[in-house]
Amino acid sequence: MAGGLGLALALTACSGGGDSGDEGTDSGGDTGAATEIDCAPYEEFGDLEGTSVSIYTSIVEPEQQTQEDSYDPFEECTGVTVEYEGSREFEAQLLVRIQAGNAPDIAYLPQPGLLRTIVQDFPDAIKPAPDATAANVDEFFNPAWKEYGTVDGTFYAAPLGSNVKSYVWYSPAMFEDAGYEVPETWDDLLALSDQIVDDGAMPWCAGVESGDATGWPLTDFIEDVVLRTAGPEVYDQWVNHEIPFNDPQIVEAWDTTGEIVKNDEYVNAGLGGVDSIATTPWTDAGYPILDGTCWLHRAANFYATQWPEGTEVAPDGDVYAFYLPNTDTDTRPVLVGGEFVAAFDDRPEVQAFQTYLASADWANTKATTTPMGGWVSANNGLDPENLATEFDQLSAEILADEDAVVRFDGSDLMPGEVGAGTFWTAIVDWLTGASTEEVTDQVEQSWPAAS
Repeated sequence: MAGGLGLALALTACSGGGDSGDEGTDSGGDTGAATEIDCAPYEEFGDLEGTSVSIYTSIVEPEQQTQEDSYDPFEECTGVTVEYEGSREFEAQLLVRIQAGNAPDIAYLPQPGLLRTIVQDFPDAIKPAPDATAANVDEFFNPAWKEYGTVDGTFYAAPLGSNVKSYVWYSPAMFEDAGYEVPETWDDLLALSDQIVDDGAMPWCAGVESGDATGWPLTDFIEDVVLRTAGPEVYDQWVNHEIPFNDPQIVEAWDTTGEIVKNDEYVNAGLGGVDSIATTPWTDAGYPILDGTCWLHRAANFYATQWPEGTEVAPDGDVYAFYLPNTDTDTRPVLVGGEFVAAFDDRPEVQAFQTYLASADWANTKATTTPMGGWVSANNGLDPENLATEFDQLSAEILADEDAVVRFDGSDLMPGEVGAGTFWTAIVDWLTGASTEEVTDQVEQSWPAAS
């Protein structure tokens, strides 16, 4: 059923209400006529007419609309009504609702650490994923993604959307005018940075200010470097605290990151000194690229939505991004993030919806209902041609690369008091004068004794 679920869907769009009409215009079809769906594949789900499934998530407008549009084929063909609730208070309120016995049917969890917390604290509330959902994940995703949705050997949550964090943003026009080439190795990246300095400019701009979450953008950079200098096995040991946070291999990765972000000749281009990174809003930190005062900015694919209105993100546009290179070219470590679909009920309609969301058919439908771009999935059944922008297609290509060594955002895997606490504050202390040894010792001492 999972494999056959809607090859027709990849070729058709849902007919129906006004909200989906504009989406059809962008897909280039006959905007005056509705397209009929072949609902035969959905017969595998049985008779679900008149049932409903409630969704609770942190995905709010404007992304909420494209999420809801992507459910239209499932709703039309099964008769299930999907009741969507997006909230900016999701992470705090979800645990409250579970404890009160008012859990949604399905929640989209943005961190595997939250999944582990729920399984440990509310084991009777969360339901294992059905076999059909697991079959889709086995077929369409890198095995690492299934591991992130698994706790103590039980698979609970299939991946939904994905983020690619291993990117460096730049100006294609500036590179062309200067005769620079996109670096292919870490040494090439440092050589390029030195060349920019020799040519009289400062290469890097960065910022980590994010209110109560100040510091998080640079945790991503350090995690990327751990993958490149210490390797994925050490990375896994680090995030699981099988080695201490201040292990010499981790200290080396911090220092390697510091060769860029704590180098007075490299940063903070157009923004100030090294300490200005701590007070520069992460949303604005790449902007000096637009006025030519910065050349390089490390940020995830979702930074594409942070550029000022009118900025063209394209290989020949105002800005684009390249893969943060490895220390060698044999493997491609990729730091990722994303959401996971957890269920708190196992009614047939809930399991059917879980299975749909883990299918290639949902991934392709979601791509075609997101005409402005900014979304990608690690589902290898996703046809990149259905993605709205070249940059989204690049992210899909990186995720699908057979040489990709995928690891989830480390701070999202660590205990909350570390990953969303002392790791963040250590970044600020480090940028404003503390040594690598001081801050890594500080984080190690904060690690919960039971973790």
